[in-house]
Amino acid sequence: MRALAVLAIMLYHAGLSPYPGGFVTLDVFFVVSGFLITHLLLKEVDRDGSVSLVRFYARRARRILPAATVVTVATLVASALWLGVVEAKDAATDALWTAFFAANIRFASEQTDYFAQDTAASPFQHYWSLAVEEQFYLVLPLLVVLAAWWATRGRRGGSVRSRAAVVLGTMTVASFAWSVHASEVSPETAYFSTFTRTWEFGVGALLAIIAPWLVRPLGARDRSLLAATGLAAVVVACFTVTEETAFPGYVALLPVLGTGAIMLAGAEWSGRPPLVQRMLGIRPLRWVGDASYSLYLWHWPVFLIATQYLGRDLSLRGTAFAVLVTFALSWASYRFVETPFRTLSWSTRRTLQLYPASLGVVVAASLVAGFVVERSLVQDDAPPITVASQDGGPSGERFSEDPTVALVQASARAAREGDPVPSELEPGLLDLKGDKADLGECEYGAAPWRLCARGDTDAERTLVLLGNSHGRHWVPAFERIAEHAGWRTYYLVKSACTPARVESLHPKLDEPFDECTSFNRWAQKRVEKLQPDLVVIAGSAPRGIVVDEEVVKDRDRILPAMERGFADLVADVQPHAERVAVLGDAPKREREPADCLGRRGATLEDCLDRPSEAARRVTLAARDAAREAGADFVDTQRWFCAGGVCPAVIGATITMRDLGHVTTAYSEQLAEPIGRALGIWRPTGD
Repeated sequence: MRALAVLAIMLYHAGLSPYPGGFVTLDVFFVVSGFLITHLLLKEVDRDGSVSLVRFYARRARRILPAATVVTVATLVASALWLGVVEAKDAATDALWTAFFAANIRFASEQTDYFAQDTAASPFQHYWSLAVEEQFYLVLPLLVVLAAWWATRGRRGGSVRSRAAVVLGTMTVASFAWSVHASEVSPETAYFSTFTRTWEFGVGALLAIIAPWLVRPLGARDRSLLAATGLAAVVVACFTVTEETAFPGYVALLPVLGTGAIMLAGAEWSGRPPLVQRMLGIRPLRWVGDASYSLYLWHWPVFLIATQYLGRDLSLRGTAFAVLVTFALSWASYRFVETPFRTLSWSTRRTLQLYPASLGVVVAASLVAGFVVERSLVQDDAPPITVASQDGGPSGERFSEDPTVALVQASARAAREGDPVPSELEPGLLDLKGDKADLGECEYGAAPWRLCARGDTDAERTLVLLGNSHGRHWVPAFERIAEHAGWRTYYLVKSACTPARVESLHPKLDEPFDECTSFNRWAQKRVEKLQPDLVVIAGSAPRGIVVDEEVVKDRDRILPAMERGFADLVADVQPHAERVAVLGDAPKREREPADCLGRRGATLEDCLDRPSEAARRVTLAARDAAREAGADFVDTQRWFCAGGVCPAVIGATITMRDLGHVTTAYSEQLAEPIGRALGIWRPTGD
């Protein structure tokens, strides 16, 4: 089962799987692990009357730490050599979390999307499952010890196994209930959570306790049917579960119970194994199963670092080579690291020293890798781009009299000519990931929501900004406008929630985003109450909408719906505001600025993009809706692109923190152009 699980997930991560749900085979590992460890613990109780926690953790140290440490250090070296500086620096931080078996906490706290296609993943992302497993094993032996104590102290008697079944069963039911809830409410966090995964280990643990009772009446034919049914359930899960499924939740029952059925079919059987067991027991699968831990550790960094280094998906030949490298490294790791350490005759005390030794090695390697990466950011003293430095260039192009537009034109020319990246970037490359406008107490997460004023709170004139995250990135600009012109501002913006009057799809699930609909109703009522002088609308299209209870993701169908949605939004707020303006969305990029600017030896040309046509069509739809309703429209593309191309750096400022969001520095830099376009810029002294 371990062999099938690791091969299935390797195919999935390599992009070669015919199924969309290869990630469900991690659940197979969890069930198998829960079964095996609980079985061993109960055997120890039967033999010694209790569990030695010291010996248990010594065995875990020999099994887990050596290979994990070797792969971690090797991945750090490869990341520092072949990844961009931002990814390599993040990898050094991620490695520290893996050393403490807390990678899942790291990725959950970062709101990491395991299935994201447009952001660079961490080469240590797969360590989340190892972290979950080891966190569970901090608790499992304690629960078995508790069951043993309860069995000897309980007045009504009862065996250790029956007490353990009660304790583990309660834990499993509670974890499953939480998993179902959390997978719907917060799918990114739920995916990495130990609490949402504990029940999967619990199912395996319960099987280790009750399997002898369940299989006693089963004959060879019954066992074969049970095993075949279980294997079919795992295969069906691979083909039916998708990246958009709320997972783990109740959907994970399919691979979990399927794995349990296979294991149950082979339990307590002394005759000829059932057919499925014989198939799973062939020598090649046994070897892969034995080496599955090393295969799992190596495959992800090999695939990911190769892909990111090349800047594109691997070709079929490249993928085949990556697979060969993975098997070669895994064989060496299994042969020269896993096996020798697992068979060591060290004392328990000496074996436990593997924990601080592993921690010290990884922490030292992470600090060195981080230092090396930061040093690589120190470049020659490349100056910022200026209009004067580019004026009168070989193209003979004359720049605009508008200084902001002229700087964009100069920056586009510098990028086309392959000029070096300015040394002093704002924000710095390592700061891009967390570069979001700080809303303080005006952050609108989950309901209930409270109206929150910013800017000059004593001012008579009032501005309301409506939008999603593509409205939020303009907040630094409006903060500066409010400071200079004397406006009280309200930023009614909510991430992933377009203000256009459409029924948005949930950002992670294929179902209506009801919270967004409620927020937009609430925001409309606030506009009606405030009667603002100016309402500014700034937003992008959601990943999908719901039309007549049908999920729609086709851009050609979303576009007319968005145009109507913007028109309805303008019509809703116009009667309650002196003036309404629509701020065009910033042009979407094709490449992450951190990726292309962070490559060794990168020039400005490496990050020169053309604006996304699909995103531009949404902006034009908003423009048409605004003009038809008599509202103002401000096209922002002139502040990002010139001559059909969009440089990543304007002057010395990085314009976008990712593919679609403006950096706080550039947003603030555009305060005066936006304020003048809206007719509200009144700097001191004007």
